[in-house]
Amino acid sequence: MSRPGSRCPLTACSSVCRRLLALMLALLVLAGCRQDSDTVVVYTSRDQLYAEPILRAFEHETGIQVQAVYDTGATKTVGLTNRLLAEKDHPQADVFWNSEVARTIRLQRAGVLASYVSPQATTIPARFKDPQGYWTGFGARARVIIYNTRMLSKEAVPTSLFELTDPRWRGKVTFGQPILGTMATHNTALFLVLGSERASSFFRALRANDILVIVGNTAVRDAVSRGDVPLGIIDTSDAYEAMADGAPVDIVFPDQDGIGTLVIPNTVALIAGGPHPENGRRFIDYMLRPETERALAWSRSAQIPLHPGVETPEHVRSLDEIVMLDVDYYAIADHLDEVCTYLDELFLR
Repeated sequence: MSRPGSRCPLTACSSVCRRLLALMLALLVLAGCRQDSDTVVVYTSRDQLYAEPILRAFEHETGIQVQAVYDTGATKTVGLTNRLLAEKDHPQADVFWNSEVARTIRLQRAGVLASYVSPQATTIPARFKDPQGYWTGFGARARVIIYNTRMLSKEAVPTSLFELTDPRWRGKVTFGQPILGTMATHNTALFLVLGSERASSFFRALRANDILVIVGNTAVRDAVSRGDVPLGIIDTSDAYEAMADGAPVDIVFPDQDGIGTLVIPNTVALIAGGPHPENGRRFIDYMLRPETERALAWSRSAQIPLHPGVETPEHVRSLDEIVMLDVDYYAIADHLDEVCTYLDELFLR
């Protein structure tokens, strides 16, 4: 027994143990906070091959670890949009880097996104960003006609989408499933610009002309590169990838003396209630820098910068060299479902 007035060894031990336990818990909390502060969760529909170098460069410059969630295949934009909608009440992502714009606006309208006006977005044209900062565009692509140079001379290639309904191109044109990704965005834009009657007539004429409907832009690129068909409708990024691989293909920007071609930006947006909002903002700032647009322009997919004056390879057109389809991206988002329903019934059922 201990002497009167002395401390019980067990009591002293308990006191020390409690202090050690408290210290360990504090260290665990600090470690958790550090881990939290060094992370950003990015959902991206951009192909991993092209997104990953940008993400690694961000990590190297900032010390913030990127936890990237990719989706694959032609449904990737739709798949990630649906995932973000499902997670709205318990968000897992901080940022959505989308390879198009219409479904980003759908997320905005559903309350999935938070407003953030990046200081890096100042010189990006107003048509490519939300005025309240719910999304901002960068590194765009255009919808173009790709052709096989072994099958067609440049002079023989149609210069308008509407020429593709000519009987001489019967069974010689392909495009991706019209309800997915940039295909859906492009087709909805055509309905808005042409009006429902003229657009419906155009797509019915494409179907009557035996247009080949395949999975998506990558499949279009590969079919034309192989010579399965001489012509396709595609994004510039996929076409430039084929050129970089030495495929016998080239492109025409359609309707440059008419309605113009659709330009579709990548978009980046902050997720409302995401786990690392400050790092999400830092990531958005990084993505919207002219330096990032330059890197995307010089990549194999050759994205079109939205900042003025960004240095690009010779084959990448600047915005002022493209006659652009004059369309409201918000209107595209509003009419996407009805156009997709119509085209699904026309081409896929």
